[in-house]
Amino acid sequence: MSQEKSLLIAAMSPVTLDNVFLSTDLDGTYGSNRAVGNRSQIAANNDIEAIKAWLARFTDTKTTFDNYRKEAERLLLWSTIQQQKSLSSLTHEDLLLYQHFLEDPQPASRWIMRDSRKFARANPEWRPFAGPLSPTSQRQAIVILNTLFSWLVNAGYLAGNPLSLSRQRARKAKPRITRYLDEGLWLDVKQTIELLPKETSREREHYYRLRWLFSVLYLCGLRISEVVENNMGCFFCRRTKEGEENWWLEILGKGEKLRLVPATSELMMELARYRREKGLTPLPLAGEIHPLLLPIGEQRRQMTRGAVHAIVKQVFKDTSDRIRLRGDDCNALADRVMAASAHWLRHTAGSHMANKDVDLRHVRDNLGHESLSTTSHYLHSTDDARHRETEALHKIEW
Repeated sequence: MSQEKSLLIAAMSPVTLDNVFLSTDLDGTYGSNRAVGNRSQIAANNDIEAIKAWLARFTDTKTTFDNYRKEAERLLLWSTIQQQKSLSSLTHEDLLLYQHFLEDPQPASRWIMRDSRKFARANPEWRPFAGPLSPTSQRQAIVILNTLFSWLVNAGYLAGNPLSLSRQRARKAKPRITRYLDEGLWLDVKQTIELLPKETSREREHYYRLRWLFSVLYLCGLRISEVVENNMGCFFCRRTKEGEENWWLEILGKGEKLRLVPATSELMMELARYRREKGLTPLPLAGEIHPLLLPIGEQRRQMTRGAVHAIVKQVFKDTSDRIRLRGDDCNALADRVMAASAHWLRHTAGSHMANKDVDLRHVRDNLGHESLSTTSHYLHSTDDARHRETEALHKIEW
């Protein structure tokens, strides 16, 4: 390998699809798996252009786009830095090595962000990984890359899909959800928030914002993306045939699907407390564009998923630290809380509702696991029963 090429590879950490520069022997111009002839249906001359053409299909769905870009970016960087090959020269054997790499990306200083933190992509501390991927994340990465390779073959850019030779395994029944907090650990998390200082206006705003955030994550089973991408105008009130007023939260969620989530009286009380602290009316107004969660201070802008993720993780870390103070026999519990993420609260909500005998159809609809049928748009009596049961049996009880 030439000295020039060695220097290029050494200088490539960290880089992203937006700023990486590759020489022609690494950019795929002469990739050994490039399709022969003039049958390409995309105007891509190299691997980065081909990846961007594939990603352009997902720009309307931010979560999908970000996840797909992340996996393509990781493979491109690994291919050019670790294997010293263009992505369009990778073989089936290379992809097997990459699957092992995902289990423990090394060297860590090049590939993994320090202290398992998540830095913004523009930050010099950014790296492609926050740590080794779980088995589920490894499988998801390969599924996404298989989609990429298949599309590039269909587009006439690649001659073949190096992942198509992988052993196809029979689909197994999904295991029981294990990433959730039992009642005891959930109480510890709530106590961590309750113990926060409340002397200054900034401390009170932080306290009520955390109460509101954990309330909406737990009582509504929302994903972080759903918290940051929906706004206060999604709340509305509807009167039942018995004359009761029920509040609902209409969420645009995963896969651009709409679902209605019961906004219980507990949730609306937490919302009112939080909004008063922000100088807003206690109840949201129709058409209001304020995000569901706001930054501390006067700003009214949307927060990033990374920022909200960091807020939740800090609460889990503080809870873990408190649990460790009870003695060494509590270290396993502390480790479990430390491993938790915002998505654990969604699983916690589902598990707690099921354990309290909430009708599983209502749990399904609250979490949006399946799309509502067209008929359900007219079955408001069914929605009302779901609201009553969620109200009665699914509580946060600060």
